[in-house]
Amino acid sequence: MQVFALGINHHTAPLDIREQVAFDPTRLAQALHDLLRGRPVREAAILSTCNRTELYCAAEEPAAAIDWLASYHDLTARRIEPYLYRHPQKDAVRHMFRVASGLDSMVLGEPQILGQMKQAARVAEEAGTLGTLLNKLFQRTFAVAKEVRSTTAIGANIVSMAAAAVHLSERIFERLADQNVLFIGAGEMIELCAAHFAGGKPRRLSIANRTPERAQPIAARFGGDVLRLDEVSEKLADYDIVVSCTASALPIIGLGMVERALRTRRHRPMVMVDLAVPRDIEAEVGKLDDVFLYTLDDLAEIVESGQESRQSAIVEAEEIITHRVDDFIHWMEARETVPTIRALRDAGERARRHELEHALKLLHRGDDPAQVLEALSKGLTNKLLHPPTQALNQAEGGERTEVAQLIARIWRLHSEE
Repeated sequence: MQVFALGINHHTAPLDIREQVAFDPTRLAQALHDLLRGRPVREAAILSTCNRTELYCAAEEPAAAIDWLASYHDLTARRIEPYLYRHPQKDAVRHMFRVASGLDSMVLGEPQILGQMKQAARVAEEAGTLGTLLNKLFQRTFAVAKEVRSTTAIGANIVSMAAAAVHLSERIFERLADQNVLFIGAGEMIELCAAHFAGGKPRRLSIANRTPERAQPIAARFGGDVLRLDEVSEKLADYDIVVSCTASALPIIGLGMVERALRTRRHRPMVMVDLAVPRDIEAEVGKLDDVFLYTLDDLAEIVESGQESRQSAIVEAEEIITHRVDDFIHWMEARETVPTIRALRDAGERARRHELEHALKLLHRGDDPAQVLEALSKGLTNKLLHPPTQALNQAEGGERTEVAQLIARIWRLHSEE
């Protein structure tokens, strides 16, 4: 039985593909039962988030799970094949450890994914699809993630423009939870920023875009609402933090628009982050007393300052994971020998009981105890040595040498010159 991890994520698939293979959280248990029904999959768990859909399976091979994933979502395997990754055994273990530790996240080191993996394990356990192997793997995964987060600075560094935007906002506002945040645009950078800011649970989160339909999936994932781009001028005063990143050739937010918003806000401060090239926010806005305007260059300085500590943390985390993967694979390999060990001990126990029962009968009829013990020891020795002796005698050619070497290794024999 092998462990497999397969799925798609933000590294391999665009948002419209990720949407098509996402699972309804209320139907995960039913989906798990469907996956195991009539297929060569013994154990399974499903992780489905806004950035990834992954199946963790104990099976002989992953083909059945791949076909099921496509058919469950009314897709052809060909539709998702270009975006799909498959990790067998050791690579699957490494992948799960890295995901739980935040090394594979859109936001490096973000802690939410660990809670999402724990929820995936709980659902699978309640559904009865989490057996001994996957249960052990999940528990080891959580332990590794805890070790990585507690012994490295993986989650403590400013490692992206999005993280820097949050950092700068927190310099002005003590609590993001008290602020309204507006994102202008619906591209990958805005999605990444929304993920960062959503972690601070802002009071309101809105996405404005020329095409509201493109903004809707992002807003839905982070509990936000959608504005049309032409509504921004009217509603700008409602927002404390504005993050903009569009492909517009001209500024989206002008000086006059911001001045009107500040008057409505009675000059309560605003943080504005312009991640676009060319700029979405007119440079003159930064001269207003109540506006803190940050550009890509400002954020780049913060990110650069965290480069050294980030790289050090990643190296430390990867080293921890490598060691823990080896430990788990060793456990899996040792587990495969358990039936053989159990059978060997059972055979030895049967031989012991047989010889003991025979010896007790001889003692009961009055035979000399010394002779009985001698017979007991010889009988037990003969029974234990008969199988390897027979195997050696029946072996032929090169096999005989291999069997002889194996027996010598097992019994720790040393040939005499």
